[in-house]
Amino acid sequence: MSLFPQAKFIKSAHEPEQFAPDRGREVAFAGRSNSGKSSAINAILNRRGLARTSKTPGRTQLVNFFDLGDYRRVVDLPGYGYAKVPRKVQQHWGHLMEAYFTGRRSLSGLILIMDVRFPMTEYDGQMLSWTEASRCPTHILLTKSDKLSRGAGSQVLQKVEHRLGQHHTAQLFSATKKTGVEEARQTLQEMLAPANAKG
Repeated sequence: MSLFPQAKFIKSAHEPEQFAPDRGREVAFAGRSNSGKSSAINAILNRRGLARTSKTPGRTQLVNFFDLGDYRRVVDLPGYGYAKVPRKVQQHWGHLMEAYFTGRRSLSGLILIMDVRFPMTEYDGQMLSWTEASRCPTHILLTKSDKLSRGAGSQVLQKVEHRLGQHHTAQLFSATKKTGVEEARQTLQEMLAPANAKG
């Protein structure tokens, strides 16, 4: 049974003034292009096809808002780090992300998606800097963990946790094998709790 049976798409935004109303609580999902972000969202919300996967990395440059009911939202942020994206698009992404993280009072958490084989990229570091500046709790999903052996996956998790320190959390995740889905779902639910809203 899904914890979020009312999950539905609200709107997409290309500019900050197009964001959904800033009330209630929302958790953002961010990650490098091709890291499995849309698949993770669909697995956690138990809604196949809710967040659309793109066959072309870096193509989605919109902020997508999903309603979970009871003034709770999930926000799918544009994928980043794809080299073929034009510089103008990269600049727009930076402007959009900075406006989002500095301006959203309802933001109560970030779930940061990293491919377990390529964790902690430069763009991931930039994203973590934004969340630290806005005091936003962050939970990292090391996706596609089924691509590594259990031992290798555990080693990557330990290294990431060591670099993060005490302010953020991390876990192994696989949308394909459903590994870590319940843990991630519980984390999302906790982040959406009223006490975590900025006000």
